[in-house]
Amino acid sequence: MVVTQVYPGPTLAEFEGAREVVARVARRTPMESSRFLERELGAPVYLKCENLQRTGSYKLRGAFNRLSALTPAERERGVVAASAGNHAQGVAYAARELGIRATIFMPVGVALPKLEATRAYGAEVVLAGATFGETAAASVAHAEQTGAVFIPPFDHHDVIAGQGTLGLEILEQAPDASTIVVPIGGGGLAAGVASAVKQRAAQLGRDVRVVGVQAANAAPFVPSLAAGALQEVPVVPTIADGIAVYRPGAMTFEVIREAIDEVVTVTEDDIARALLVLLERAKLVVEPAGAVSVAALMSGAVQTDGPVVAVLSGGNIDPLLMQRVIAHGLAASGRYLTVRLGLPDRPGQLVRVAELLAGTHANVVEVMHTRHGRGLQISEVEIDISVETRGPEHRAEVVEVLRRAGYEPVVLDD
Repeated sequence: MVVTQVYPGPTLAEFEGAREVVARVARRTPMESSRFLERELGAPVYLKCENLQRTGSYKLRGAFNRLSALTPAERERGVVAASAGNHAQGVAYAARELGIRATIFMPVGVALPKLEATRAYGAEVVLAGATFGETAAASVAHAEQTGAVFIPPFDHHDVIAGQGTLGLEILEQAPDASTIVVPIGGGGLAAGVASAVKQRAAQLGRDVRVVGVQAANAAPFVPSLAAGALQEVPVVPTIADGIAVYRPGAMTFEVIREAIDEVVTVTEDDIARALLVLLERAKLVVEPAGAVSVAALMSGAVQTDGPVVAVLSGGNIDPLLMQRVIAHGLAASGRYLTVRLGLPDRPGQLVRVAELLAGTHANVVEVMHTRHGRGLQISEVEIDISVETRGPEHRAEVVEVLRRAGYEPVVLDD
């Protein structure tokens, strides 16, 4: 007889029940192998592609499971949620499929693709608040005034059970996995996956390590787990806005504290590099929050000597943000360089710089020229010149060639 540990939150039977419910709308997303990452890590790497899920993220699982549990009277009252993106789309889609009226509060200035997608799923969208805190407060006030049922993004038993269905899929698709790496925001996905995986693995008589990943600029789980109690942290802006929270969920924290093995953090550069690798090598469009699992593997924050699964939790990225992140990722990978040079204001100087760069085989992609920079003399001009490079060594070579030619290049993208 196998004795399993009892975890807070949903039981294995509840995860299995949620799976039957969620299967009505959620796809069984692909599990792809990555030979590039396997070479980098020296162990098999699998990518669980929830970025290819309906609505573009795993959020549909928890939202549909929660809405399916509403009583007829609650359904009649409608639902309300607050979100800047993935939760909004998950609730809107789930509500449409179940014939429930949905009102979604989103921050003023929300990315247009997320706004349009939420409306396209049939929800009424209310733009309120300059910050997400103000948006959330407005949604709670609406629920109190109208009687609509508030659907939390992560801190609810049914939501955690729905997200945990992903863990059951992972163990079936990658039965040899020894480590699973999952993004953490408020903790709904990590709590569900960790608990479901641990319970199923114990039933199978084996052990699977589960590691959570937060963006370093918004990582409340790290101090909270160290203190054994909920802690708040200041949230510094991060490209991984989908997991940017200042405090863990109370329920998700209790589950994660017992079920997860470790929580690590990754930097903005780590995330940008991972997103670029996924786009370039795996041909997968992944949002920054969904790429932190791969960032943790590439940065060495997560070590493994056996098969590892990286959960790609979502793919809803604004094209304008993608453009900026790709540029940042190229710079972080040593494949893009922008330098500022001061030049004498006389003919032939720009040509000389271009010839020097051509000699290094660096490709010029943009040049900005001004006579009005602060501190410039009347006889001087300033240029910002951006070039494509082949990696860190090539970047260093380009800068050194300019220095040897008598210039004082200032690298702008470090």
